[in-house]
Amino acid sequence: MLNEFKAFIARGNVMDLAVGVIIGAAFSRIVDSVVNDLVMPIVGALTGGGFDFSNYFLPLSSNVTAPSLAAAREQGAVFAYGNFITVLINFLILAWIIFLMIKGVNRLRASVEKQKAEEAAPPPADVQLLTEIRDLLKTRPAV
Repeated sequence: MLNEFKAFIARGNVMDLAVGVIIGAAFSRIVDSVVNDLVMPIVGALTGGGFDFSNYFLPLSSNVTAPSLAAAREQGAVFAYGNFITVLINFLILAWIIFLMIKGVNRLRASVEKQKAEEAAPPPADVQLLTEIRDLLKTRPAV
């Protein structure tokens, strides 16, 4: 069983997945910062200032009277739709960035594959024949 586990871990796909998860977690913090520190202040300024999704909630208990989400959660159950909106914005930004990255990588791959195909493909027979004729004419003495 230990040998099977070693073989499983040694596979390239597992290691690629592990690297992807680690980079994704780090990238998630960057996206959170972009949303919380850059996007949300702009949204707040455009909507009249002080617009903060994080404290938008509906109390699900009559005991909840606090104005902030953190204090409201201590008083009872709340429906925190503001946090959901923030997480949704985070996801959309992250999805857009990943889309742009994949689009760039695909464009780069296509250009590399096209270059390899151009280098590897021999010229057509008629072009090859004309090239040989040109080379023979270059070696003839001028008349």
